[in-house]
Amino acid sequence: MSTPSAGLPIIYVRGYAGGTPGIEKAVTDPFYGFNQGSTHVRVGRQDNPVLYQFESPLLRLHLDEGYHIVVEGPRPEKTEAPPPESIWIHRFYDVCSGTWGGQAQAFDLESAARDLLELIDHVRERTGARRVNLVAHSMGGLICRCLLQKIIPVERGERATEYVSKLFTYGTPHGGITFAVGFGVPEALRDLFNINGSDIFGPERMYQYLTPHPDPDGPPDGWRAVDITDDDGSGEPAEAAGRFPLDRVFCMIGTNSRDYDVGHGISAEAVGPRSDGLVQIENAQVTGANRAFAYRSHSGCYGLVNSEEGYQNLRRFLFGDLKAATDLVGVRLPAEEEVTWQAEVRLTVRGLPVLMHERVAPHWCPIQLSDPTEASRRARAATAGDGAVPLATTFLSSRLRRRDAGPLRFVLDLNLLSLRQTHGLFGFGDHLEQTADFADTLIVDVDAGGPRPAAWAHWNSEVPGAIRDLHPTGDPLPDEDPQAASWLAHIPLPATTRPILGPDARIRLSVGPWN
Repeated sequence: MSTPSAGLPIIYVRGYAGGTPGIEKAVTDPFYGFNQGSTHVRVGRQDNPVLYQFESPLLRLHLDEGYHIVVEGPRPEKTEAPPPESIWIHRFYDVCSGTWGGQAQAFDLESAARDLLELIDHVRERTGARRVNLVAHSMGGLICRCLLQKIIPVERGERATEYVSKLFTYGTPHGGITFAVGFGVPEALRDLFNINGSDIFGPERMYQYLTPHPDPDGPPDGWRAVDITDDDGSGEPAEAAGRFPLDRVFCMIGTNSRDYDVGHGISAEAVGPRSDGLVQIENAQVTGANRAFAYRSHSGCYGLVNSEEGYQNLRRFLFGDLKAATDLVGVRLPAEEEVTWQAEVRLTVRGLPVLMHERVAPHWCPIQLSDPTEASRRARAATAGDGAVPLATTFLSSRLRRRDAGPLRFVLDLNLLSLRQTHGLFGFGDHLEQTADFADTLIVDVDAGGPRPAAWAHWNSEVPGAIRDLHPTGDPLPDEDPQAASWLAHIPLPATTRPILGPDARIRLSVGPWN
C-alpha cells in the first residue's frame, strides 16, 4: 500500500514557556526543547531502575525515517532547497524575547497561529510539498487548532486540509486546564489576572481563538473546547463544514501525575491524580479524534514527548499504511443498579517493547460501561456511533514488519471489572481488589498484501501454547461490508461473558487503508 504523506515536512510546535525566564531559556535552544531525550525508566527486573536511552522523537525521525533537520535559520534562503522529508521548528517565542536586540512583544496565541501559517507557506514553497504534518506539545496543540479552526478558514477562506495533512498532539489541554481543588476559584483568579498570559487555558479565551466567528457575549451554553464544530454552533462534525477532519487528529494522553515535578509537585496536587500532572485526562483529547493513553507525565524525563509509547504512536500515525479499530457492540449489562461495570484495555503491536495504549483503573482511566459520563457519551457518539464502546484504535505499518514475522499482529487485553455501590459508597464485602470478572486477550493478525486487508482473530483462552507459536491458517474472517473502504468483521466474545454483557456482545473489528 502506498504512503503518499510519508514524505511531508514536519513542523514542531512547543508548549507554554511561562514568563520571561522560561521564554528566554526556550529561545536559546535551536530545537525549542524537542531535541531532549531521556535515559530513565521507572523500574526494571528485580525492582531495580535500568538504563534506557531515548534519543528524542526529533532525532529518531532523522535516524529511522531519513528526515533532514532544518537548522539553517528560521527562513533559510540557500539555493539548495531542503527535501520534503524535513523537520522544522515553529519559533513563535522569538518575538517575545528581548535577547535579539528589539522590543519584546507580549505573547499572543492568535499571532503565533498566524506566524505558523507563514511558516507553512515558506516550508511548502521551499520543499515543494503540498501539505505539512504538525506535531505539537501542550499549548502548541492549541496554536495548531487555532490555525486549523480559525486562521485558515476565516482569514484565508480556504480549507485547512489544503495546508495540513495531520495533527499529532502530546498532552495538549484541548479542554483547558482545570483543577481538582478550590471549587473553581483558582481558575477564576487565573483568568482574571492573566499572569504570564495563562488565561489562554480558560474557557472564555479558548472560545475566542478556537471559534471562527465568536459571539462578543462569550461562549453559548454547552460550548466545550474539546469539540470541533462548524461556524453556526449546530454541533455538526468538523467535516460537515469543511473543517479539519477528526480522523486526521491524534491525541497522546498521559495518565501519570506522580512524575510531574514542576513547581515541586504543586501542579500535580492541584490538578489531581486523574491527569498527567498538568492536564486532566478528559481535557487532553479532542472529541472523536484518534487517541492513545500512556502511563507518562506531561513533560520531563518520564514525560510523553520523551517516551517510546509516544514515539511509536507518532511514527505509525504519520507513516503507517493501516488503521485498525476495535469497538465493543451489542452490550446489555445486568439490571443491577448498585453495580458499576468498567472495562480495562491494553494494546500492543508485535515487535515493540511498550504498550501502544493502556486504559486501566489504577491509572484513573478505565472505560465506563455503566453510567458513563457526558464526555464519554459524546466521545462514543463521535468515534464509534450506534451505541458502540470504542476500545482502541491503532495504526500499523507493513513497511516496519520483519519479513519472517508473518502477518502484522496486535493484541488487545480486555478485562471487565465490577464495583458494588450503595448510596454513593463502595461496598467491599464481596470485593476482590484488581481481580477481573472476565479477562482475555484478543489476538489479531492482519494481511496487508492484497488489494484489501484481511484479518484473523483468536481469543487467547482458545489458543493452546504460547501466543508466539500461533500461526493463522485457513480463510480469514469474512468481510461483512465489501463495498466499504475498510474491511469489517464482528468477533463473538467468549461464552463466559454472556451473564455480564449479554448474548449479543461482540468485538467489531475494522481495518482499512491509512494515508
